[in-house]
Amino acid sequence: MLHAARAVESVIHGRNLDQALAAQAANVAWPAAMRGAVQDLAYSTLRDFGRGDFLLARLLARPLEAPAVRALLLIALHRLESHPGAAHTTVDQAVEAAYHLHDGAFKGLVNAVLRNVLRQAEAPFAAAEADLVARARHPRWWVETVQRELREHADAVLAAGNLHPPMALRVNPRRAELGCVLAELDAVDIVARAYGDDIPQCVMLERPVPVARLPGFAEGRVSVQDAGAQLAAPWLDVAAGQRVLDACAAPGGKTAHILELAEVELTALDFDATRAARIDANLARLGLVARVRVADCRTLDHWWDGRPFDRILADVPCTASGVARRHPDIKWLRRESDVARFAGQSRDILDALWRVLAPGGKMLFVTCSIFARENQQQVAAFCDRHADCLRVPLHGGPLSEANSQTEHLFLPTALHDGFYFALLAKRT
Repeated sequence: MLHAARAVESVIHGRNLDQALAAQAANVAWPAAMRGAVQDLAYSTLRDFGRGDFLLARLLARPLEAPAVRALLLIALHRLESHPGAAHTTVDQAVEAAYHLHDGAFKGLVNAVLRNVLRQAEAPFAAAEADLVARARHPRWWVETVQRELREHADAVLAAGNLHPPMALRVNPRRAELGCVLAELDAVDIVARAYGDDIPQCVMLERPVPVARLPGFAEGRVSVQDAGAQLAAPWLDVAAGQRVLDACAAPGGKTAHILELAEVELTALDFDATRAARIDANLARLGLVARVRVADCRTLDHWWDGRPFDRILADVPCTASGVARRHPDIKWLRRESDVARFAGQSRDILDALWRVLAPGGKMLFVTCSIFARENQQQVAAFCDRHADCLRVPLHGGPLSEANSQTEHLFLPTALHDGFYFALLAKRT
């Protein structure tokens, strides 16, 4: 509990959760089981952060000015609600952890607050249901945006954002068949099923497992990739011999998927050298080849050789509001102003990439956001700026020929994350 509290404290200070956990792991010799437990506790607490903060405000006489203790109490409150049968163990562990914070000065406070919760039984948690932020477990601006834009879908989308994310695999058709992969998983007691015809190479696991347990992973027969993300490569509509650009490629999942589907000449860009190295590692495992460059896709002079591309995947930076359950710190680190900031950044990316797309070529615009300003409004404004832009219908996946669309908001559910797709063609 203490290590998880340190990670949550880092997020309270504005730090990325994954970086906080990695920094702790680098300094502490954690067994694998402990590392997983710490991560799960930190992630789960941050998914419930809005609820825990509401409860603390009601339980404390005045705001707590010790972020580490606040983080510890948030974790304990999450455990009390999610594991009521272990309530006394939770309190004992929290009090023990408090010994190691601020020389134990807050041990009595931690004990008093949590014992008070036990005395009140369900009352504090029932009160949380009456508060918008506590009930939805998202910031108020986020909830209000989703309610305004998604209307009847809002409650389901917000609820999906609080779930543990599913684990999906993508079968590499160059090295394996779906049926064989399912049989290999069954042989090692990993319960899995095919997603279905909508996403034909996708396998859904009943529960997440370490990649080391996945048969065929090291040999490149399968990759870990969300079901929704697996729509991008087919919707890019690639064909053998084409020149293709993945403009914001790291860690390389969509890059690899494109290469699994067609023999193309592919350039993969990412502005971060560390992240770009992950593209190389993923391609090597799968036996695939691409030209990987470290560059900002907007600065054409730094990477473009002057030859236009037939296809461009523009999976642009965004608020990541469609994948917040995988990165629960995002909900609390993002600000409403970030929506406009990311929209401005992706506008510049789209305008730059349009210059390198060949006449007759197609660009697939992708975000893992559910906010209209980053998605539908972005594409509408782009089409207004570029008279040579033509919207192209998306076919296949969750869209039938009779119900094809030029854009699709794939809302998050228990089975997949949230993504937005729009296919744009340059007139000849």
